[in-house]
Amino acid sequence: MASGDTTGVGEGCPQSAADQAMERYADGDAAAFSTLYDELAPRLFRFAARQLQSRAAAEDVVQQAFLQIHLARDQFTRGAAVLPWAYAIARRLVIDATRRRGREELRANPADEAPEEASGAAAADEALDRKRSEAALGRDLLTLSPALRESFELLKVEGLSVAETAEVLGITRGMVKVRAHRATVALRTAQRRRERSPVLARSDVHPSEEGKAHT
Repeated sequence: MASGDTTGVGEGCPQSAADQAMERYADGDAAAFSTLYDELAPRLFRFAARQLQSRAAAEDVVQQAFLQIHLARDQFTRGAAVLPWAYAIARRLVIDATRRRGREELRANPADEAPEEASGAAAADEALDRKRSEAALGRDLLTLSPALRESFELLKVEGLSVAETAEVLGITRGMVKVRAHRATVALRTAQRRRERSPVLARSDVHPSEEGKAHT
């Protein structure tokens, strides 16, 4: 629940729209749910879609996450940040979905199910390069251990603070920094390998498979 330790999360900062909506919703304002959903759903969906590689599975995670938020709304701590709590719920649901369906089934969904699509305003060659880069990053992330991948994505992709990421994962801030650094090093190494070898850049088999990064 959001009643956990939130020290360092949002200290001295005004509440976000999501935080304000969650407090109103916890106080019985049903109309605040719409704002809360608009603020959180897109972020939770992107997070789950990257992890599960399936639009349908990600949508299910979002719906289940909001159901849990609804059921636990009375226990939400006033003044706490809702974002780490919501991500923690979504993360647990992603883990459950992965265990339930198995990685092979989850990865069987085509890559074009990703929620982000190239902008129609971009030139065709630029859009293609961007898609290739995003696909390569996605493959690189999947070669990391879950611990490194989660820390990197929450911190670097989702934009959570170190303190918020630590709260979501239930680890220290120092460990968040260590894992994010190791993930960054591994991803940069993989990118350099692709740049040196056009054949590897086009291959679905990532060169870093020869030695996955671990915690």
